[in-house]
Amino acid sequence: MMLEVNGRNVETDVQGFLQHEEEWSEDFAKEQAQRDGVQLYNDHWELIYYFREYHDEHMTNPTMRTLIRDLGTKDKQHHDQKAYEKHIYSLFPTDPVHEICKLAGLPLPPPDT
Repeated sequence: MMLEVNGRNVETDVQGFLQHEEEWSEDFAKEQAQRDGVQLYNDHWELIYYFREYHDEHMTNPTMRTLIRDLGTKDKQHHDQKAYEKHIYSLFPTDPVHEICKLAGLPLPPPDT
């Protein structure tokens, strides 16, 4: 499938995952989010960039557990990791890891993450 981003076509699979990671841009994330009915705010971008940085460093996607462990203790609005997990689900209600990976231009995560 193709997604038009700034007048050029970017190839995705049927679920919206980039076929070529090097084609990722913030504009891609915005277009994909709009297609998925997600309005991106600062908290969304923090997660998108966390996933991109984690993937660059570890060559794999973070799991939900890793995400909660790494960011949940740093988040000043939430007092514990469970509250932070609920916050993440409020941002990405269906499947946070799957949705964030898609917006971050990363590969489809394995089913158990």
